[in-house]
Amino acid sequence: MAKSQGQKLKLLYIIKILEENTDENHVMSTAELIERLAANGISAERKSIYDDIEKLVDFGYDIISVHSRLGGGYYLAGREFELPELKLLVDAVQSSRFITTRKSRELIKKLEQKAGRYDAGKLQRQVYVAGRIKTENESIYYSIDNIHRAIQENCRIRFTYMDWNLKKQLVPRADGVKEVSPWALIWRDENYYLAAFDSEDKIIKHYRVDKMGKVELINEKREGVEQFSAIDLTTYTNQTFGMFGGKEEIVTLQLPNRLIGVVLDRFGREADIRPMEDETFRVRAKVAVSGQFYGWIAGIGKEVVIVSPVSVKEAYRSWLNDILEDKA
Repeated sequence: MAKSQGQKLKLLYIIKILEENTDENHVMSTAELIERLAANGISAERKSIYDDIEKLVDFGYDIISVHSRLGGGYYLAGREFELPELKLLVDAVQSSRFITTRKSRELIKKLEQKAGRYDAGKLQRQVYVAGRIKTENESIYYSIDNIHRAIQENCRIRFTYMDWNLKKQLVPRADGVKEVSPWALIWRDENYYLAAFDSEDKIIKHYRVDKMGKVELINEKREGVEQFSAIDLTTYTNQTFGMFGGKEEIVTLQLPNRLIGVVLDRFGREADIRPMEDETFRVRAKVAVSGQFYGWIAGIGKEVVIVSPVSVKEAYRSWLNDILEDKA
């Protein structure tokens, strides 16, 4: 490396060395800094190091100078991410279902570089979540990127929708090629979903992003602006059970007071709640009535009562009877 070129890179190398090798318990002396720079083909003198550190501090880097009889030095105090923040990000990556095992390792490796050599080992954490299965679709990251681009550029997308087979492989559906207008990506029940407008059926549909393959942009303007403008996305997400759409109904449920948390978790704190006299309450909400909604009701058990409408109550009974019926 030519001397002049090395000198131009010296400040960058100094901050890189301090970032990777120092913290409040591990300082680096001026002599060590000079030695590290020399290993990268950059010559430096003690006085120039003082000047360089001063320039970096003036620029905004939180570099602390430690004076000690046993030999002082420098360390980088302020970092882009604090260790507890990095641990939180690592836990999120580890426990995320839609991030593949290989990609999880890659992301955590990059996060370790933000921690420095002495704290990197503290990020080697194992987060165990019951029933958690990582996706195997490595193309999901490119799919998400293309979906975001399509939303930003107001254009439609084409993709191949897939399902699992008995060989544990994702294979295209018979009618798997879809062309839709993407409007929102929704994180729900540990999965990423695309909410899109289907121009052929004139309705909003949902697709699991990890089951979408070969997502590509189409040079056609999105449709469905009226449909998506008419809904509040947060409310819509809460009322659409399991992200499988059904006919929307205003449903009134009655439950014991002790189950208020279950209802607020599902419908949000803005839910229409009315206390009753017998230690129960009623909630009135717009829901997408579907098998997923009935499954949620069944999971709560006999303590929940569908008050109205009668048609939903009868449909729920029919749904339960179909399950109980011996079809053998």
